[in-house]
Amino acid sequence: MVSRVSILISEKLSNSIMKYKKPLWFLFVFYCCPAAKGQTIPPALLHNSWNASWVTVPGETQSAYGVYIFRKTLDLSSKPDSFIIHVSADNRYKLFVNETPVSLGPARGDPDHWNYETLDIAAFLKTGKNCLSAIVWNDGEWRPEGQISLRTGFILQADDPTAQALNTGDQWKCIRDNSYHPLKFETPTYYVAGPGELVDMNIQLPGWGKGDFDDKSWKNAQTIAPGIPKGLLGGYGTISNWLLIPSVIPQMELKNQRLLRVVKASGIKIPDSFPSSRIPVQIPAHQQVTILIDQGYLTNAYPELLFSGGRGAALSLSYAEALFIKYPAKGNRNETEGKIFIGRKDSIISNGNRGQVFIPLSFRTYRYVQIRVTTAEEPMTIDDFFGTATGYPFRLNARLESDNPELGRMLEIGWRTARNCAMETYMDCPYYEQLQYIGDARIQGLISLYNSGDERLLQNALNDMDNSRRPEGVTLSRHPSFTPQYIPTFSFWYIGMLHDYMMYGRDSAFLKNKLAGERQILQYFRNYQLPDGSLKGVPYWMFTDWVETKDWVSGAGPVGKDGCSALIDLQLLWAYQLAADLESKMGMPAYASLYNQYATQLKQTIRKKYFDEGRKLFADRAEKDLFSQHANALAILTGIIHDKEANTTARLILADTTLAPASIYFKYYLHQALVEAGLGNEYLDWLGQWHENIKMGLTTWAEIPDINNARSDCHAWGASPNIEFFRTLLGIDSDAPGFTIVKIEPHLGSLKYLKGGIPHPRGKISASYQLENGEWKIQIDLPVATSGNFIWRGKTYPLKTGPNSFSLTP
Repeated sequence: MVSRVSILISEKLSNSIMKYKKPLWFLFVFYCCPAAKGQTIPPALLHNSWNASWVTVPGETQSAYGVYIFRKTLDLSSKPDSFIIHVSADNRYKLFVNETPVSLGPARGDPDHWNYETLDIAAFLKTGKNCLSAIVWNDGEWRPEGQISLRTGFILQADDPTAQALNTGDQWKCIRDNSYHPLKFETPTYYVAGPGELVDMNIQLPGWGKGDFDDKSWKNAQTIAPGIPKGLLGGYGTISNWLLIPSVIPQMELKNQRLLRVVKASGIKIPDSFPSSRIPVQIPAHQQVTILIDQGYLTNAYPELLFSGGRGAALSLSYAEALFIKYPAKGNRNETEGKIFIGRKDSIISNGNRGQVFIPLSFRTYRYVQIRVTTAEEPMTIDDFFGTATGYPFRLNARLESDNPELGRMLEIGWRTARNCAMETYMDCPYYEQLQYIGDARIQGLISLYNSGDERLLQNALNDMDNSRRPEGVTLSRHPSFTPQYIPTFSFWYIGMLHDYMMYGRDSAFLKNKLAGERQILQYFRNYQLPDGSLKGVPYWMFTDWVETKDWVSGAGPVGKDGCSALIDLQLLWAYQLAADLESKMGMPAYASLYNQYATQLKQTIRKKYFDEGRKLFADRAEKDLFSQHANALAILTGIIHDKEANTTARLILADTTLAPASIYFKYYLHQALVEAGLGNEYLDWLGQWHENIKMGLTTWAEIPDINNARSDCHAWGASPNIEFFRTLLGIDSDAPGFTIVKIEPHLGSLKYLKGGIPHPRGKISASYQLENGEWKIQIDLPVATSGNFIWRGKTYPLKTGPNSFSLTP
């Protein structure tokens, strides 16, 4: 069963959450709908053609924009104890049983790996006539970049042999819903998250989910092809449709959420308690009204507008992360006076009836919402306006207490950021792109493990990335993505993700199946290595970080006259080292030996080619004219320098202002390097970028260091403190595959009290440090069958399962 858990960490805002039942079909009940994820899918569905067929609406262009409704009635002599179905669509669907919504999907994938959801709908069935219905939509040319599509289609397969008439085929009824039209969002920046909606309530089709609805005028569905599982047995091997796989992730969470307050209004006086509580807003005829609402924090949600009357009135809902002083400058996100609104928009035409409801088909991302209403001959009433927050159903299982209250605030913002960037895939940002990039996802995956312990979305991401590999070996930079994009350096970070999973994850068999892809990736780069090991001429976008300084071009670092770059060579070196460790622990020793040989040669080349003896720093290229925090951080992390030399370099990284600076993204690696070099007790001094975000009124972490002009206000790659507060401050880290051995080495800095814990594959790990009367009182608890070591001031103390207590001097 999918559990009902919090969508946001900010429980301080819980007084704004709506408690009452919703008025129409969007009262989602996934909380009590058995998702059947843990049930065994019949082998026939995994290996043989389904009895159900993909269906579409006849006479409609199958690749263009369109919203369609499918329905089928089912007579039951008694209410069943269990009734499992499997369902999918292209592009998207919402499934209803007797008007109750039970599933939303499918989880995004690609045609060779097309997800279907499995769920038990018995609780929503009744004796007698039942109706299964679905709204299916295809965004056509306006589809989100993350939405790969073949053509409009819908499929539903029942497990019960006596209910095969329910399987999709030409006995299902269908119709196009002509009330929907796309609204393209025009913006000068990169936006690929889908269109808004124009909905004419005058031509909507009410009651289509009822069992007694008259659908005689509807068309019979047109079959496209049988359902074909990815593991199809038999046949002739010629498949041109979707290859179905069971989704490995649960349904998205949905939670009632009130908006906080009205910031300003024109053309009307708004009741004081709107919209934080349900209260009607009366709008006279022939009136133009604008209402600006502040949610109070950034959220992903389905906004829900309930309204009555106002025949012919034009309404719009617009959504923005922040208001603008003048594009692209945003200033303090809490400030609204004198600013302009730029955002994605939905529009509605009222039919004049009571109890009209608008809910967009897809979620919206917003902190600010602007409602505009222009009434015609009739007055209109806004009965209510609220949201249903949505996201991957992570549960926060980590905790932290300290004598520094700012840490709690940062964790709260970081967790909200990570939650907003996690749906059916990880996302770089929810407002502009909604794309699963490997560079972002590596950080997001560890946030998931350290904060929640739920590794299903991480496994899903690793599957997606492995599935994206091209025949020549390199992965795509992002997947799913309708337009392939190549950032070869992200293939290095994919290997890093595999190594992370080895150390912190549970499923060694899952990981071993990915090692062939790791080998193929590294073979791809062998094709571009010079005799000395350096990379030269790798095609596509060799992105390292968003840096705007000399000879950094669109995030790709400086390249020397010889065509080589220290930044790229160092990333390749680290990939070899991580792959060697993967192979030695989980794969084939021969590969480990080979990768270690490559790594040894490359370390020597990098030291010889890029190290500047005078500055005691690694240059970005062989000319030794440009230097960055990135190259020197990577030199520490790859062990080219260590001990005193690494400590000296780390001090220079912090002190030398001529170095190209790491952005909020690459600070994840920079901070690891500084800790590795022995500066971990200074970690809290490195969080200036995060403090600045808070001062600027952000409730999630901005994409880039230039906060005022940041495009995205929500990028999970900036939430690395949600890892390091536990890994660096509390000191909890894995020291063996599967977290079977724990290493705890705290870096408390100026803290005098720190207590917390994280989830572990075998339970939980907790640590507590308190300075009392000049002595540290330390308590560490390890889960069952887990051992480890505690490192304090360079001395190692063994740890056993269960409680471990120490009294140590500073």
